Amino acid sequence: MQFTFYKYQGTGNDFVMIDNRSLTFPKNDTKLIERLCDRRFGIGADGLILLENDESTDFKMVYYNSDGNESSMCGNGGRCLVAFAKKLNVISDSATFIAVDGLHHATIDENDIVSLQMKDVDKVEQHESHIFLDTGSPHHVQLVEDLHIFDVRNEGSKIRYGSLYGQAGSNVNFVTQTDENKFSLRTYERGVEDETLSCGTGATAVAIAMKAIGKTNSSVIQLKVEGGELEVSFNQKNGFFTQVFLKGPANFVYEGQIAIQ
Repeated sequence: MQFTFYKYQGTGNDFVMIDNRSLTFPKNDTKLIERLCDRRFGIGADGLILLENDESTDFKMVYYNSDGNESSMCGNGGRCLVAFAKKLNVISDSATFIAVDGLHHATIDENDIVSLQMKDVDKVEQHESHIFLDTGSPHHVQLVEDLHIFDVRNEGSKIRYGSLYGQAGSNVNFVTQTDENKFSLRTYERGVEDETLSCGTGATAVAIAMKAIGKTNSSVIQLKVEGGELEVSFNQKNGFFTQVFLKGPANFVYEGQIAIQ
């Protein structure tokens, strides 16, 4: 079988995209998806995303981590999928789609800047050394010094596999404040099991966490990730965060064909 695939990236977070509206892709083949995401023996990506039909929205998002397992919400992946849907002429400049964590709305401009509405956040756990919250995926947020030389892979792995989050684990974000409403972060991603150049749900989690603990008074937060810059905005009232939007570039890289045996 031969499939057409599309490669997209959002601030360095890269994805294999497949139009699966015909439901012909073998989506339960974990080993195949892992191989396609492999950077040496496959196409290479942080994850694979299927665009499928949905009865009540523009399309459905089905997301797999690079380990081949279907996973929780991916913010940058969602933004890239909106750009992919536009390329396929499924949408024009706005979209409503369903993902594993529920309904999402998004807009895309002529420069492929995608603004994606994320889930509301009604619980931010503040601990002595870190903050934990769920922005569609679980995120540990921890302030550190010397972020540029911090050992994200080893320290992130310790937390992800440690006793704090049990067998399911968590994504882990290390953060440094650079201005009143600007933060730099690096993320260890669960399922990729390594640092990625960007994580959309992680950037969203960091923005909300920093607001919750009083590190910023702004409701529009600029995030510097290893692969570029993102913006997160939200409304906050009585500890609830609503109208949460993740905004940034979503770029087409290339298109190709791959044989699947």
